[in-house]
Amino acid sequence: MSGATGKSSRWVPSWEQWLSRPGEWRNWGRTESARPNYTARPSKIEDVCQVVQRAVERDGAVKALGAGHSFTGIARPRDVALSLEHMRGLVAVDASARRVTLRAGTFLHEIPALLEPHGLAMPNLGDIDRQTLAGAISTGTHGTGTAFGGIATQVVGATLVDGTGQVRVVSEDDPHLRGVAVGLGALGVLVEVTLQCVEAFVLEAVESPAPLDEVIDGYLDRVGAADHYEFYWFPGTSVALTKTNTRLPASASTSPLTDVRRFVDDRVVSNEALRAMCEIGRAAPSLTPKLISLATSLTGDRRFSDVSTGVFTTRRTVRFRESEWAVPLDRTMEAFAAVRSLVESRDWNITFPIEVRAAAADDLWLSTASGRESGYIAVHRYYRDEDTEYFREVEKVMLSFGGRPHWGKMHTRSADFFTSEYPRFGEFLELRDTFDPHRVFANDYLDRVLGV
Repeated sequence: MSGATGKSSRWVPSWEQWLSRPGEWRNWGRTESARPNYTARPSKIEDVCQVVQRAVERDGAVKALGAGHSFTGIARPRDVALSLEHMRGLVAVDASARRVTLRAGTFLHEIPALLEPHGLAMPNLGDIDRQTLAGAISTGTHGTGTAFGGIATQVVGATLVDGTGQVRVVSEDDPHLRGVAVGLGALGVLVEVTLQCVEAFVLEAVESPAPLDEVIDGYLDRVGAADHYEFYWFPGTSVALTKTNTRLPASASTSPLTDVRRFVDDRVVSNEALRAMCEIGRAAPSLTPKLISLATSLTGDRRFSDVSTGVFTTRRTVRFRESEWAVPLDRTMEAFAAVRSLVESRDWNITFPIEVRAAAADDLWLSTASGRESGYIAVHRYYRDEDTEYFREVEKVMLSFGGRPHWGKMHTRSADFFTSEYPRFGEFLELRDTFDPHRVFANDYLDRVLGV
């Protein structure tokens, strides 16, 4: 088993041009930090193999780093932190099949420019695109829309370096792909990923406030009728901020936000005003209700259309922490009502909204939507606020509705829970034994959720 820190012997590799002693690693939400013994920055698959092989020889551990956008310790390194920053870009395109192979360290926000010359787009995205491709699929990142699965459902092939330092190519016909797609970083280092894309398309976005009770009553109808539907609710208000996206062909005329409107809405209101609200709310909690009321009045009520990636994603610069749970779609509003009741009964001074989305069922072994159409309820806290009690109590509510936690967002569940929750969890553990017999990719988080 892994877990050694490398203190027993000094590692002096021959590839020092891309290996260094790093400083402190921290994730974006500032929930996790570590001081790995080394950071590797390979540029070739062969280099990744060498890192893993040497780690096995010295009873060390390797953890591939993404962009650090997971709030859990899923990417926290024990020994060697492996950055894929030099393993980005387009590898191959099969235009007739609408498939592309990308290096796994490619950031999601880099992909549109790579696909645009080929008239292609990813079928669906979340609302943040700062993650790496490997990180997004490994943690089960998703968007919204009951006809669309998470990003990992777009994976039709993968190349990874396993825990023995060997290259494994997992094709669409290999049943193991269902385990590799949401692999939690436990099976190997993803180095290349093949995605099933679609023809480029336009999205028409309609964002508007609506009475919260009306949204709750009509939620299943709304989410079923729209290509993509979600809403946000600021605790303490009676208004939901809704967003409905309709897919249109690439030939459709567009009416994108002007640079000034995008700057005002997405930079000033959604980020700078929110940051100010969070800080003022910390200093003077009694002002929070008035600040939230003002924020609600300034947000939403706009219509525009643009290329898909210009609508799906927004830039988030205010640091926060998040816990998100997937529940059966038909129980989403019951679960939301319970969370609403919980929040309104406590004095938590919450300045971030609760987000509600949906996704199609899929057949991936560890996907939160595995085997069931799912609704997602995400709760957030400003990163400087205390989140423990809030997230713990919301977790209790979500569990009572059959909730499954997002792998990259904060929760307290362990292997016993997942064994009973995911029918193919045992098969995943068997696959892990095959792909990583020495547990070279283990860390504290994986020890907890998978067992050692």
